[in-house]
Amino acid sequence: MQKFFNVLLITSITLLLSCGTPNDPESIIGGDGGYKIVSKYATSGFAQDILSRDSLVYISQGQGGLIILNVANAKEPKFVSELTYGLRGYSYKLAKKDSVIYLATGVFGVSIVNVADPVQPLITPEIRAIAPAKNFHIMGDYLFTAVSEEGVNITKISDPTYPDFRQTFFVPGFAQAVCTSADSNFLFIASGEVGFTIFDISDFQDGYNIYPLVGWLDTPGFAEDVTIHPDLPVAFLACGAGGLVIVDYSDTANVKIIGSYASGGYAKEVVYSENKVYLTTELRGLQIFDVTNLSSPVRIGTVETEYAMAVALNDKYVYVADEVEGLIIISMP
Repeated sequence: MQKFFNVLLITSITLLLSCGTPNDPESIIGGDGGYKIVSKYATSGFAQDILSRDSLVYISQGQGGLIILNVANAKEPKFVSELTYGLRGYSYKLAKKDSVIYLATGVFGVSIVNVADPVQPLITPEIRAIAPAKNFHIMGDYLFTAVSEEGVNITKISDPTYPDFRQTFFVPGFAQAVCTSADSNFLFIASGEVGFTIFDISDFQDGYNIYPLVGWLDTPGFAEDVTIHPDLPVAFLACGAGGLVIVDYSDTANVKIIGSYASGGYAKEVVYSENKVYLTTELRGLQIFDVTNLSSPVRIGTVETEYAMAVALNDKYVYVADEVEGLIIISMP
């Protein structure tokens, strides 16, 4: 009997020791692919979005505002500055032009932060008229802002610190994210429950024109984010519970799904680079797909994190904004 209890005790201890946290740097499933966690940095707020520029990363962190980190040494991210006082609302997505950061802060519109000196970022008054601000896209000297039920706003930012408001126009559904085609002829919108919508902006007229809706597709799930293939008439969408959706818009009158992947979790943000798609899925972490064959995406890696919200890339690393863990730096294979 004593031998039985000894075996049971040893087995129990072994099981407990083998159950590492889901954030273990070696905890990579779904085909591995060689993606490895290099380091983490616990931000003071709830990391929502991230931008990588040179040796710096900029992270919007909800009520925690904006934090700037130096990642020149990927193994040891260093604090540069944090800006909370003076920022109102909840900082969701961010964009950068020259030395200016734009923060989407929901009903408080767009906050503008000058980061010419990253150690001492400076706030200028927010643009309350661009609300509820959800996400951004910059095309040349123009800032496109997804403003949910209000549609899409266009603002000229030839002087980034002093935006020139042009117009807000309605779109089907609740605009969550926007991007433009490589030739600047089309505006693509992740329109929430409505799906994927396309507007013709070829006759742009300095942001003042009326733009026709030329394409629409009812995607599975809730369309949260959209990005495009740089060379093909193909868009990639993060569709919440619907996972990854790949769309052919070569015929805008007949937009169609050509590929998809049920990623599990909640597909939040999507980034495309060199035949790979990087998809954040909240509780299911970061997932990486090979999309060489657009009709049959293959998941080649899953990096488990607590609550992956956003992703940014450079030549060597993948940066994840995780709402619970903060910054996670992952090396590429």
